[in-house]
Amino acid sequence: MVLRIGNASGFYGDRFDAVREMLTGGGPDGAIDVLTGDYLAELTMLILGRDQLKDPSAGYAKTFLRQMEESLGLAHERGVRIVSNAGGLNPAGLADALRALASKLGLQVRIAHVEGDRLPAADGALAANAYLGGAGIAACLAAGADVVVTGRVTDAALVTGPAQWHFGWGPEEYDKLAGAVVAGHVLECGTQATGGNYAFFREHDPAVFRRPGFPLAELHEDGSAVITKHPGTGGLVDVGTVTAQLLYETAGARYPGPDVTARLDSVRLTQEGPDRVRIDGVRGEAPPPTLKVGLSRLGGFRNEVVFVLTGLDIEEKVGLVRAQIEDALANGRPREVRWELARTDRPDADTEETASALLRLVVRDPAPEAVGRALTGAAIELALASYPGFHVTAPPGKGAPYGVFDTEYVPAADVPHTAVLPDGARVPVPVPPRTRELEPVPEPALPEPLPPGPTRRVPLGRLVGARSGDKGGDANIGVWVRTEEEWRWLAHTLTVARLAELLPETADLNVTRHVLPHLRALNFTVAGILGEGVASQARFDPQAKALGEWLRSRETDIPEGLL
Repeated sequence: MVLRIGNASGFYGDRFDAVREMLTGGGPDGAIDVLTGDYLAELTMLILGRDQLKDPSAGYAKTFLRQMEESLGLAHERGVRIVSNAGGLNPAGLADALRALASKLGLQVRIAHVEGDRLPAADGALAANAYLGGAGIAACLAAGADVVVTGRVTDAALVTGPAQWHFGWGPEEYDKLAGAVVAGHVLECGTQATGGNYAFFREHDPAVFRRPGFPLAELHEDGSAVITKHPGTGGLVDVGTVTAQLLYETAGARYPGPDVTARLDSVRLTQEGPDRVRIDGVRGEAPPPTLKVGLSRLGGFRNEVVFVLTGLDIEEKVGLVRAQIEDALANGRPREVRWELARTDRPDADTEETASALLRLVVRDPAPEAVGRALTGAAIELALASYPGFHVTAPPGKGAPYGVFDTEYVPAADVPHTAVLPDGARVPVPVPPRTRELEPVPEPALPEPLPPGPTRRVPLGRLVGARSGDKGGDANIGVWVRTEEEWRWLAHTLTVARLAELLPETADLNVTRHVLPHLRALNFTVAGILGEGVASQARFDPQAKALGEWLRSRETDIPEGLL
């Protein structure tokens, strides 16, 4: 008995046509049973919170409603259940909008939603949302729902909920639940599991990656799964693409969630055939007694100016304009003033653009006026009075609000997780019968190191794959290799100290290394590198998406036998 779950969205703004593609792409023998859509990232919650400030009836992903207008009838005709967290801050509002849509389309569709994640927001937060598990989704499906929309659930809950419903798993069948969590984590970011953003894309025909198909999982009653995609769609599913997604936005061997704590150090991946990767061996433990709560709030106001510096004397031009701006801001200096110089210029360049460097100035302050006219006036008034060739990429605006994402933890029993069934009945979802406090896993034994031999200095990415991402103000960098010999080298070479040498921006931060031998992978968590989170835009790369690629570009000594 196999449950086929497809995913059609990895973020708010993902490919609009993916819903229809997933509903029609399987053919008569490959139809999916459940279609999921993940719309909620940390930044999305802030966007929805600001929407709701303007319109209390808003707060959900409007894209999803438009997709349902096009595809709800098709899903109903084919018997595909739809489960999505597109409800955001207002799942009840989205459920009502879906009922109105179904009525307009003449469809008898049973719609349910899950609520209780939204908690009282204190300290000026726009929203406080607990990360719920899949049990509420399962209850809605068991009551006959064709569509279930939720607020803030864990991304993997979109898979664990349907799996609990379909297989009838109890809350203490931890290994099975953990298998569904791992499958859900692979699916949640859509095409990142099918070749999107893949480190080793150059090893394949570029046409493969032009339009990757969205992933699906074939779940089995024992918790194992096969990750695949619809036949004939673009992209690639292999052990590498699945490994990359498993490492994305995770940390140590214990991956906690409200349903179960999955042991990532137990995951085994096997290439079962073309575009088919089996996941099995997953072990689970009782979930922690607390739920993560995401707090989205306005942090203040920001503005930026990018100065273009062309040709000769770049450093001297930087010195002049910095001094001029600092003088102009002296009487009303914003709370934070940050300068970054990107040396995009080349000597003796044959185009003006490639002869130019970019100097980025970012200011932040609690008061909008401190980043508004004070900055724009200071910058624009220098147009005829600064370095030769003065210009900016765009005139600075009046400044804009920025967000901050924080986390806290509350007892699971304090969160009113509720399934609102198609008939309107409200069913409380019980907390897990057992819990287990999280604790670190002792580092596993490392393989025997390679014997000494000749090396060659080349970019790390010649051998190593990587994927990085954000969790609040922290980032993770997952790296992996593909053979046991490479693993023997990587496990002993890429230490925290060596990472700091390769990525100097991490040297003064708290970095933790996690070892995952079955995946031939290391996962580094870098605390605080993203400041107050993606919405604060503290860095050039605010979600740490390219941190891993920077690491892969750094040169190091690699044994010649591995190259």
